[in-house]
Amino acid sequence: MILVAVLPLVPAAAQAPRPAATPELGANLPVQRIGANDLVAVTVFDAPEFTRTVRVDADGFIRLPMLKEQIKADGLYPSALEGGIAKALRDEKFLVDPFVTVTIAEYHSRPISVSGAVKVPLVFQAEGPTTLLEAVARAQGLREDAGREILVSRSQPGDDGKPLVLTRRISVRGLFDAADPSLNLILNGGEEIRVPEVSRVYVVGNVKKPGAFPVQDGADTTVLQMVALSEGLTQFASKQAYIYRREASGSRNEILVPLDRIMSRKAADVPLEADDIFYVPDNKGQRLTVGTLEKVLTFGSAAGAAIIYGTMR
Repeated sequence: MILVAVLPLVPAAAQAPRPAATPELGANLPVQRIGANDLVAVTVFDAPEFTRTVRVDADGFIRLPMLKEQIKADGLYPSALEGGIAKALRDEKFLVDPFVTVTIAEYHSRPISVSGAVKVPLVFQAEGPTTLLEAVARAQGLREDAGREILVSRSQPGDDGKPLVLTRRISVRGLFDAADPSLNLILNGGEEIRVPEVSRVYVVGNVKKPGAFPVQDGADTTVLQMVALSEGLTQFASKQAYIYRREASGSRNEILVPLDRIMSRKAADVPLEADDIFYVPDNKGQRLTVGTLEKVLTFGSAAGAAIIYGTMR
């Protein structure tokens, strides 16, 4: 006798729970709104022909094979894009009840640039909310010649539809020394961080230690201070010096300085401004033009100043 076991019929859908589609393509990065040039991983359950990574085009759309219509992705969260893809597959009658999962494989629409007086200028993608301190740390910190402020710029649509750039000035001392949390801005991508170098005054000519000396914003800087920082005048120094100051027009204005009278306290000290060139010619009446001074300074503040001094001997 042969015994045959008869099992009850079970609908296919009830035999096993429908597995969730898993994003096998690409990394599952923190969820943010999708933007142009982002790479998204699309997984459609039991439909490998639609499962792939897709780059969002510059207009903010993606295209899947065999679908006639493009699918809007820009500005959507992955869950909303899942619904758009499922609707497109139903509307074009490829699948009756598609199960779609979308994850972010790569962000390319959220650049943060860090430039200026940082050790390693760079551009990186904000894969999630990033703080200003984290962005500076990615650039390996500030250089020694960093100024007193960090400039953070964001672009947003203006009332007329044109981009409007908003810039906030962040105190370096407040951010790092005082650890003021209100200054540690949250960055979401699209920001430009610039760290200006500290302002300087260039001292060239017949001084013992030519060079570029830092000028603190709001602090008084004078001819006597620069002479002291450059360790005094040489024996060949002229009785008159010159300040070359760049004006708003871009030209350099020449200001005569009665150096011997200032040194003997017979004339008032003369204030200097950031980016001034303080030039002490020799006592033989030889002078370099401001154009020559600026060209030589391109060799570097100290090296260029030393070259100028050497040409006068």
